Formats: sequence, C-alpha cells, structure tokens
Amino acid sequence: MTNAAWNPTSPFDFTPSATQDRDLVQQLSFVPGLKEIVMLRQVHALEHATVWVLSNQTPPNTEDNALGGMSTDEGFYLYGNVNPAQLRRAVHTALERITSGEWNLAVHPRCGTNLSVGMLLAAGVAVGTHLILPKGPIEQLLALGVAATAATQLAPDLGILAQRYITTAIPFNLEIAEIAATQDLWSRSAHFVRVRWRE
Repeated sequence: MTNAAWNPTSPFDFTPSATQDRDLVQQLSFVPGLKEIVMLRQVHALEHATVWVLSNQTPPNTEDNALGGMSTDEGFYLYGNVNPAQLRRAVHTALERITSGEWNLAVHPRCGTNLSVGMLLAAGVAVGTHLILPKGPIEQLLALGVAATAATQLAPDLGILAQRYITTAIPFNLEIAEIAATQDLWSRSAHFVRVRWRE
C-alpha cells in the first residue's frame, strides 16, 4: 500500500482461508441471518479496500479524496466525487488485491467502528470510575476526564482490532454484480456497488 498517512504492517495475526466463511455458512446453515452477517463483514472489507484504492489514485487533501461508505449485506454505498469508470476499476482492483493477500486493505482508520469503540470505551470507563471513586463533584469530573483520556488513547488501536476480527472479513466469497449511481435511504447521492455471494 502506498498511503503514507496510515499503513498497518501486520493487519492479521493469522492467514485467512479462502473457504473459512463458506464452510462456516454451510456448517451452521440452521442459524438464521448468519449468511447475511458474513456477507456484511466481507462487504465492509471490500468497501474499505475500494476507498484505499481510490484514495491512492487522487492527491491527498483534495475534495476528490473525501470518500466515505456504508456497507449492507447486498453491497455498499460510496459517497464522494468519483468518476464511475474509475470506481469500476477501483472496485475490481480492490477485490483482486485484498483476496490476493493485501489483507491490510480491510482496515481503515476513518471507519465508523473506531468511533463506536471509542464511545463504548468512554462510557465503560466513565461508569467504572463513577462506581469506584467517591461521589463528590470533583471526583466525578476527574472520572469524566479519565474516561475521555482513556478513550482517546485506546480507541484507535481497539478500533483497528475490532475491524480486523469482528466487523470485516476478507471477501473471498463476493463477486461484483453491478455498480450504479443511486440515492441512499436519506436521498443522498451515492454509487452503490452490488455484490453476489459465490461458493
């Protein structure tokens, strides 16, 4: 990866298997919604990989580089100023690169997972310190300060771990179905990259 701003050197402590998600879905086919959850994790990784590829094609600190996405179990929305032909190439490149061993493309520092982990961490530390420290106003303000500081320091690394092991999976079982300009549920302009499950 050529992005100098953020480049994890060891994104996974294991080598993902191309059949692990397919085997899991087949063995636990009686679990309702499991295939959709697995697809969502794989789509989330493909979304991140696509944003990485597109970000590396445009100069940093430009409006064209301000990309965002939202994953569903059917595909992902990509927000930002992007040429449709460039997006089509980027999606196929991203899928090829991530399934060929560039697993670090599955993790992105601006992912909403990092924000969620930070909020949960801050809330957990705040409640914990509230219960442990005396109930005076100074002690409680101290507890909030400790919670905010802990969340700020720990959230990025914990967010990356959450992405790695919980919210993303290498998209070995996805193939691109179509890419089209659309609007999301809130009527915002976007491109939707629709995917299909393949065995």
